Amino acid sequence: MTRGGKRDETDGPERRCIVTGDVQPKSGLIRFVLDPDDTVVPDILERLPGRGMWVSAEREALEKAGRGQFARSARKPVKVPDGLAAEVERQLARRVTDLIALARKAGLAVCGFEKVKEKLAGGDVRVLLQASDGSARGKSKLWTPTGARYFDCLTADELGLAFGRQSVIHGALATGTLSNRVVEEAAKLRGLRTMIGGQGTAGEDTET
Repeated sequence: MTRGGKRDETDGPERRCIVTGDVQPKSGLIRFVLDPDDTVVPDILERLPGRGMWVSAEREALEKAGRGQFARSARKPVKVPDGLAAEVERQLARRVTDLIALARKAGLAVCGFEKVKEKLAGGDVRVLLQASDGSARGKSKLWTPTGARYFDCLTADELGLAFGRQSVIHGALATGTLSNRVVEEAAKLRGLRTMIGGQGTAGEDTET
């Protein structure tokens, strides 16, 4: 089985990307609002008040948005902070690690090569997680079950933070609502990061 495959189509509310003009489920977009000083602020949790400006979860789209698209969408001059894309990436990474930590506390997550291998053999895996800076040889010894998702957009230190350890290379999440939320947020993070040491296309469903 491979880690490549067809992207999952998710039903749900749709929004238009202010950069590409494409209408797509908001699960693939990042929301931004203006603060009282007309500074662009990322709204990762989609809870901040104000009119939302939606941008595809891709670094290129975010960088283009900062070169005039935010102002055009807001129809007035706005302030775009330096390093906005990097800040969005940082917030998304923290969001993903927090969700994995919640899944661990709910009994849905395991880490470590042997435990993950055992979990994969049992068949109840929604997400396979592997550190972007882990050994490619070691990671190749595990597989992504058909219909599951694979992500290598977190470092070993970030996965370690999620699992309450110094560093983690391999992790797996069982089927559950929290795991689905990890999939959604990790897919956004993947769009902002260049995979390092990953095999296949991280974050896509597997197919037979």
